[in-house]
Amino acid sequence: MSQISIKSPKHCGKQGVNIEKLYKKLVFFGSALFTTLLSIILLVWLILRPTKPEFSLKEADIYQLNLSNAHLLNSSIQLTILSKNPNQKVGIYYDELQVYATYKGQQITLYTSLPPFYQGHEDSNLLSASLMGTGLPVAPSFSYEVGRDQTAGKLVLNLKVNGRLRWKVGTWVSGRYRLNVNCVAVMDFGPTLPTGPLSTKTGTQCSTSV
Repeated sequence: MSQISIKSPKHCGKQGVNIEKLYKKLVFFGSALFTTLLSIILLVWLILRPTKPEFSLKEADIYQLNLSNAHLLNSSIQLTILSKNPNQKVGIYYDELQVYATYKGQQITLYTSLPPFYQGHEDSNLLSASLMGTGLPVAPSFSYEVGRDQTAGKLVLNLKVNGRLRWKVGTWVSGRYRLNVNCVAVMDFGPTLPTGPLSTKTGTQCSTSV
């Protein structure tokens, strides 16, 4: 006669312990694999260490800058900015870019959006924007400040670009980082208003923070 083997609860208990050990090993292996992959990504990131993009003001023209009454401003500005990616192995995605102009800390145009774009290794792009403002409220001191600059012969504007960027290394793309660019435009401003626009054509380096 053949013997019938019946496992006791003690044997089943031992099997349960083995399954628990296997589960713990799988969790440990998964954690170790994740940590290794994260370390490799971090190591590659530290080796490449992307440099923030460079921006410079190429041209800015003021076509309109006048008050419709004591506190409402109409403005029209055209500008061109050069954007450069200095990295040899890191690409840059630009998202949600908005351009606007300020004068003495006051915003004098509405936000103008630029289309998102990708910038390859050591590539450069020209960014052009038309900035407009109609009936924008300004401080009562605005007219006085412009008059003082007119007497000094120089008008100084800040042309700003705000948005987000993502780094691209191979097929890996980072999360979004905030981008802030500030370009200073210095324009000749004589004692009488010129018949044409106020213009500046420079290679002025803009300050950039990421």
